[in-house]
Amino acid sequence: MTPGLVLRGKKIVLGVCSSISIYKAAELLSRLLSFGSDVHVVMTENATKLMSPRIFQTLSRNDVYCSMWDHIADWKPEHIALAESADLLLVAPATANTIGNFANGLAPDMLSAVFLATLAKVQIAPAMNCNMYANPAVIKNIAELKARGVFFTEPEDGKLACGITGRGRLASIDSIIADSIKILSDL
Repeated sequence: MTPGLVLRGKKIVLGVCSSISIYKAAELLSRLLSFGSDVHVVMTENATKLMSPRIFQTLSRNDVYCSMWDHIADWKPEHIALAESADLLLVAPATANTIGNFANGLAPDMLSAVFLATLAKVQIAPAMNCNMYANPAVIKNIAELKARGVFFTEPEDGKLACGITGRGRLASIDSIIADSIKILSDL
């Protein structure tokens, strides 16, 4: 099935966390838009320290949400409006912190609140140091989310930003999009 047919007109909420692979999220956003998706970005506060929200706003032509306490244009809080309108919540890159928040029902930020409020399909693409990814707590959190129906696009093996080689590098944009198509095809 061609990506354009599946992704065209779909509202994708792209969650962006504070991983060094954040720059790939801009490419992912651009590719999703090229297939006709309507993409709305939610960034963790720490992600904004690595990349400006303005980049995602300019690319998506939509507001970027970073805080639960920003001014809202409508009566409905953004985390609820985004959660209810999404066809897919795609978190890429996803950090151990955000995965832990999701698995444990914690909502200290906008992205976690959207996750808890959505009934949409959820896809997570982790990116972190290989030791973090192999940590029993992270493994437990991922297993818990998978048991609840969250789909994971597994990270790749390779050289990591910290200089070591191992599993934890963000999956390729092609792999993430292929999984998004698979998930949305099942709707």
